[in-house]
Amino acid sequence: MILQRLFKLSSVIRSAVSVHLQRNIGVTAVAFNKELDPIQKLFVDKIKEYKSKRQASGGPVDVGPEYQQDLDKELFKLKQMYGKADMNAFPTFKFEDPRFEPVEKPQS
Repeated sequence: MILQRLFKLSSVIRSAVSVHLQRNIGVTAVAFNKELDPIQKLFVDKIKEYKSKRQASGGPVDVGPEYQQDLDKELFKLKQMYGKADMNAFPTFKFEDPRFEPVEKPQS
């Protein structure tokens, strides 16, 4: 009886492992394929090209002086609306703990 249960359990485990491996092989086959199709290759090449251009320029790629003028205008508008703080820096917050006053319990 114990032997029969052991065989049933082993067959259940074997089928579960088999299904799990079949699913994982389908997913990992794409990961192990090192060759890219032509569209993927073009996309990756453009991303690499953009990255190198961005590192060389130190900012946005292929923009003219009007971009900087527009950026300065928008930053000026934000400063006018929200104060004179530096809009390129993250704000600092200062929180104070509330003061609690002791409350007397009424005598009953």
